[in-house]
Amino acid sequence: MIDPIALQLGPISIHWYGIIMATAILAAAWLGTAEARRRGENAEIGWSMLLWAIAGGVIGARLYHVIHQWDLSGIAGGFQGYSKEPWLIPQVWNGGLGIPGAVAGGAVAIYAFTRLRSLPTGRWFDIFVMALPLGQAIGRLGNFVNQELYGPPTDLPWGIPISAAHRVPDWANLNLYPEATTRFHPLFAYEAIASLLTLAAMIWISRRFAARLYDGDMLLIYIMFYGVVRSSLETFRVENWLIAGVPTATWLGLGGLVLAGGFLYLRHARGWGTPGAWIPQAEAQKRAAQNPESSPEAQPG
Repeated sequence: MIDPIALQLGPISIHWYGIIMATAILAAAWLGTAEARRRGENAEIGWSMLLWAIAGGVIGARLYHVIHQWDLSGIAGGFQGYSKEPWLIPQVWNGGLGIPGAVAGGAVAIYAFTRLRSLPTGRWFDIFVMALPLGQAIGRLGNFVNQELYGPPTDLPWGIPISAAHRVPDWANLNLYPEATTRFHPLFAYEAIASLLTLAAMIWISRRFAARLYDGDMLLIYIMFYGVVRSSLETFRVENWLIAGVPTATWLGLGGLVLAGGFLYLRHARGWGTPGAWIPQAEAQKRAAQNPESSPEAQPG
């Protein structure tokens, strides 16, 4: 187990969770910058948009988590839900960011930014979503520090310890589940590995089928991948946020898989887009970079 506070500077506590999340954002931004340039877009615009995406993503992720844990029976540490302890809502450094909410909040922010600036929304969705799995994979390490996002007890060699203070009631009985010997499924690690596999698959798809993809296709493909991952991992969890007896994340995951997959098929069957729309722009910028004398800016006025 790791102390969640990385550094104490007088009254100021610097948490590992914050450091890990900042690293995740910077790594995703680096990959997003490379993707923007590959698609012939101005990476500087992407950095401005990133501030909007971070704000929207954090707000959406926190709202999802707060709604999820609005009213709980409590874990061993005594947490009863945000309805009874609302002062804990802004304390994001203690963990509690839901990926579905982050994706929704970030998407709304990107949509608003691109509409205000008259930018190709679908293309910028694809740029940001290509970087998202990398940020997810790194960010999930924060769940390990905060001892959250774990599954049932396991005898597998990669099981992790969870202190009594962080256990849900199902596994809080230390007579049945002793702290010294009980290990749990590291769901955060499973999702991190799945995110890296998703990233590899999306990079391959985006390059292998670049000339056939429409702007916005990679967003739909990501939603499909994440729908499968999240729905699968949700079967390990207890005390889920349920709708009609089914975990909300499962509804969202399977719903996203079906809707995104259906729309991806339909838009290609109906021709609702331009295949490889970004390629001519990217090639023109590449030629201009190789021959700056031939660019419009280099011509005498």
